[in-house]
Amino acid sequence: MSPKSVVYKKMCKDKSVGVYMGKRDFIDRVDSVEPVDGVILIDPVLLKGKKVYVTLACTFRYGKDDMDILGITFRRDIYLCTRQVYPALQDKEQCTLTKVQEKLLQKLGENGYPFFFEFPDNLPCSVYLQPAPTDVGKHCAIEFEVKVFSAESQDAKVHKRSTVRLMIRKVQYAPENLGPAPSVSFTRNFLMSDKPMHVEASLEKQTYYHGEPIKVLVKINNESNRTVKNIILSVDQTANVVLYSNDSYMKTVATEDSGDSLGQGGKMEKVYTLLPLLANNKERRGIVLDGKLKHEDTNLASTSLIKKGVLKEVLGILVSYRITVKLIVGTGEIGLELPFQLMHPNPDSGNSGPEDDEEVVFEEFKRSNVKGMGEDNEGNVSAGEQ
Repeated sequence: MSPKSVVYKKMCKDKSVGVYMGKRDFIDRVDSVEPVDGVILIDPVLLKGKKVYVTLACTFRYGKDDMDILGITFRRDIYLCTRQVYPALQDKEQCTLTKVQEKLLQKLGENGYPFFFEFPDNLPCSVYLQPAPTDVGKHCAIEFEVKVFSAESQDAKVHKRSTVRLMIRKVQYAPENLGPAPSVSFTRNFLMSDKPMHVEASLEKQTYYHGEPIKVLVKINNESNRTVKNIILSVDQTANVVLYSNDSYMKTVATEDSGDSLGQGGKMEKVYTLLPLLANNKERRGIVLDGKLKHEDTNLASTSLIKKGVLKEVLGILVSYRITVKLIVGTGEIGLELPFQLMHPNPDSGNSGPEDDEEVVFEEFKRSNVKGMGEDNEGNVSAGEQ
């Protein structure tokens, strides 16, 4: 049996146009981004002389669509590019095709037309703030969409029955060159104490993968006359909404209340383990997640990596992580912070498309009916979506 390669497809309601794509996730490697490519299948009879266009859009959404204060909308198109696909402006024989497009055109025949977009290097990645269980409507998010439609012209009225809309994701993975392991230490002097307290905390590495336990080494040399009553560790996620409001959200996504204590003149060295997971935070509003296509493949948002020279203000929502080590001493506390990266491992970059001997399997481009996501289980645009 020959190996299989899944291709996602979606047709509009009137069956005049359909879209075929080899993947939904496109990798941002900081210095380059995978292009968006696919094939559009048209039915010349059902089109009735109309043209076919394809659009790649990046949208920043901050609140519900119906929220409008003093004329200020809570939706902004960061990037929008539209191209005519049919009638083709360039002979298909002259186009440079990807492996996916070559295979699809062989399957779909003469009514298949390729499309290709390259991401600008200053676009953010797909992220969104998790709504509360009671929230309805759209949420704060960076979303990417491929839209295909037929119309008399690019600016003419577009009918939903002749439109296909696909949510895709732009995602980042861990860089190949990892930085040094974070480490921090300091000495605290206390009033009425002849000697200080020395505290040190460190991680094994800078970058951790989603689902990987994080081990934190804590060393304390308490030469002071104070008692450490407790040691509390946490993983804190910070989201800076830099495009619209410059708001900053910090949420704890994992915690360890050790109950450990250390008396005067004591020493200790201990490793604590933290595990930040979406599974433990599904009811918490405001936590930032990677862009959602299906409920089961979502996770905590990855750390935002920024290309040198790109303005942070255009990147929408920036995500970062840190470990906080808090020592409860007397009526006060001592805190240390260890910044780190939380990301996916870098996949095999050589897997760029189906091989010649692979069978192409078509799968409907569906999305789960998750609250506020805008599509139903059949992949159709919901009534409020334009």
